[in-house]
Amino acid sequence: MTPQTKDEPQSNNYWKRNLKVLWFSTFMTGIGFSMITPFMPLYINQLGNFTKSQLVIWNGIAFSSTFLVMAIASPIWGKIADRKGRKLMLIRAALGMSIVIYLQAFVTAPWQLVALRLLQGVFSGFVSNASTLIASTAPRSESGKALGTLNTGVISGTLLGPLAGGVIAQYLGFRIPFMVTGTLLFTAFILVVIFIKEDFKPVTKEEEASTTEIFHKLKNPNLILAMFVTTMIIQTSNNSINPIISLYVKQLMNGSDKVTLISGVIAAMPGIANVIAAPRFGALGDKIGTGKILIGGLIFAVIVYIPQAFVTNVWQLGILRFLVGISDACLFPQVQTILAKNADAKYTGRIFGYNQSFQSVGNVCGPLLGSYISSILSYSAVFISTSILALINFGWVFSHMKSKKAKK
Repeated sequence: MTPQTKDEPQSNNYWKRNLKVLWFSTFMTGIGFSMITPFMPLYINQLGNFTKSQLVIWNGIAFSSTFLVMAIASPIWGKIADRKGRKLMLIRAALGMSIVIYLQAFVTAPWQLVALRLLQGVFSGFVSNASTLIASTAPRSESGKALGTLNTGVISGTLLGPLAGGVIAQYLGFRIPFMVTGTLLFTAFILVVIFIKEDFKPVTKEEEASTTEIFHKLKNPNLILAMFVTTMIIQTSNNSINPIISLYVKQLMNGSDKVTLISGVIAAMPGIANVIAAPRFGALGDKIGTGKILIGGLIFAVIVYIPQAFVTNVWQLGILRFLVGISDACLFPQVQTILAKNADAKYTGRIFGYNQSFQSVGNVCGPLLGSYISSILSYSAVFISTSILALINFGWVFSHMKSKKAKK
């Protein structure tokens, strides 16, 4: 193992156990959230009689509402995490979301679903807080591999979730997956309470720095800001597809009665590639430079999004979605690693909280962008616009990764 540098967290004998527990907890979180995503448009369609444009807009609002609140709440929770500890934030997120998502099984109108998803945003942040805890306790020399490994937890869940959700929704109805998700998140709550250990040294109000002071203390604040914007664009690109994926599959299948099941399979394809590639790219980034992996992933994203607009059957779409998973494995985990390596461990919670806000803005903009473009143009146009976003992101990252101060 590479010796710790003086700015690394002190060695401890529990960070690897935390990693295992949080991997399993984020795995269940990934299953829960992705179980719902593929059939959300179909679920909303059952709640009323909508035109195509109305359905797409309701889908965009439902997808975005949670993240709109998260964008506002995340810096607040990040500040509290630095003051009270990351474990407490994990407990809050898991318990709150388990209750709110369970209640979504009983809505009778789209506005009720949107209201609950707004409330969900208040309690969300489990995965980001898990990343913060690992980033603040793992040795800096292993942070890339640790965060890459943690990322495979939620991605593995994301892989299985659409398959499980598709089967359950196909044969038991759309409401049952919400109940299952609530139960899985409650299980994660129990695991965190019992097994997670955090040797936390709180920041007092007197010691607490303002946002301006934190950024003045950073060795490369421009790089940190660049990663925030990169996170936003990554999430906008990824989530622009969510509101239309099942509708696109339905169009390709010409009204088949297996749309829900196949949508789950297609939605799972990026997860298959990501769970295989993420830890390998994380370890490779620790050796050759995290920034190189990030830039390579952005170039690949530009390439694989374009042909999705021109597929003629679901199997072509499935193969291309698999390739999207490979590009994803090079993106968000690498951004987190760059943030962890270039931020003071004392304020990791704040930095990751700000990043969560930018991620949430992307999660808001993505579904709204996809909904708007598909409503005025076509489903295929969404993939073209996503490729353009990835190209813009590549230019943005490339221009900021030249800094010699960046710990890549």
